[in-house]
Amino acid sequence: MKWLQKLPGSMRSPAGTEWWVWRKLPWIGLLGTLVPLGGLVATHLVMGSNGSDSEARALHLANYICVAVILFNWTMVITAGIGCVIVMVMKGPGYVADSYRVSHSEAPRAEIESDEEADQYRSGSWASKQK
Repeated sequence: MKWLQKLPGSMRSPAGTEWWVWRKLPWIGLLGTLVPLGGLVATHLVMGSNGSDSEARALHLANYICVAVILFNWTMVITAGIGCVIVMVMKGPGYVADSYRVSHSEAPRAEIESDEEADQYRSGSWASKQK
């Protein structure tokens, strides 16, 4: 069975903002990590480690805030990346799916199909009759 057979006559949509965002994501992730770390290093240099208890608490809080900002940035970069991939796939060419007989068509059956009929439909022999 061949997967992802292109639909004949399908066209790709032109690339849009998703490619621009996709190319910027590594830089956004890197800057979103380095800027909070730089601020944390500056905070530690200014406040020092010989301060009072309140300064130690402030440094501890700054550490937590820095980790939170970095994790939030990574989460947003990954989420934007997933969104870009989804848009890229949706703008790509169309693909043929396996045919599947819908049992709840506009004219539903009066009785339930037998196991033999269901096996016949699953084996694909009905598809050749449809063409």
